[in-house]
Amino acid sequence: MSSPTFAAAPARPPWPTGSGASSSSRPEPGAARAGEPEPARVGRDGLLELAFARRGDRTVLTGRRYRLPLQALEPADLDGTGRLVLALLNPTGGVLGGDVLETRVALGPGTRVCLTTPSATRVYRSAGPAARQRLVAEIADGAALEYVPDHLIPSPGARLVQSTELRLARGAVAIVADGWAVGRVARGERWRFDMLDLGLEAHDDGGRLLKERAILAGGTRWARLGAADGHDYVGTFAALAPARDGWESLAAALGEAAGAVPGAAVGVAALARGGALGRVLARSAPALRGALDALWSAARGALLGLPPLDLRKL
Repeated sequence: MSSPTFAAAPARPPWPTGSGASSSSRPEPGAARAGEPEPARVGRDGLLELAFARRGDRTVLTGRRYRLPLQALEPADLDGTGRLVLALLNPTGGVLGGDVLETRVALGPGTRVCLTTPSATRVYRSAGPAARQRLVAEIADGAALEYVPDHLIPSPGARLVQSTELRLARGAVAIVADGWAVGRVARGERWRFDMLDLGLEAHDDGGRLLKERAILAGGTRWARLGAADGHDYVGTFAALAPARDGWESLAAALGEAAGAVPGAAVGVAALARGGALGRVLARSAPALRGALDALWSAARGALLGLPPLDLRKL
């Protein structure tokens, strides 16, 4: 893992890079009945590939290509430290049923990258296939990835399979702060999505560090079962550094840092090795963001020796 490489992918036809990369999904071959035209496949296939390298004391973006509906905004060094912040963008305004969206990120040795999103991601109703959203990150020795997207908002009838897969060298660091709403809360729509399948997995050279998966079916039965103890937002936090010890004390410190956020309940526990996992229940979007930011800032200080980062979202 000494150089940035993308994970192996199935062979596919060449496609252009840049703003001319948009194309509609192809029809599924053989889907039509005899004598009928081939129907168009529901959903679109989006792909984003990013590669980063170290140049002196700065991290630079060395590779970027995309196929809509995925894009990436221009990277920025927000705090003047040579660490790049880059926003992942879906300009269509949300995730639609049948979409297959994959982001692959490769961090070279010694790089420092923060990935975020401009706003919350809306997941729209699907009467057919679930949408699929996947992020795979290769993090080389001495590199650090901070992945802090805004939360998901599933509409009534939404169906989504989402996975985040991290592959760390022993000297790498990864911090993940992600979350989702139980529905369009402002409209009184709670637990009315059809399905959320959310996975997070991390490996290093020694094997698995973390694997978790939640498969939730929506519907009013969640209200009868407690439905996140009445909270409207759920967050997941992970801090990973295979070479570091002392995770029990660090997990306690992380929980204490986020425990005072009003409207949020936070729990953090050490993994068997190489990291800590946290869960957040929040009564509002600001409370969710506040708790995840508190966890992120505390982990940033402990693992990277850095102060909190202001992403300057308006």
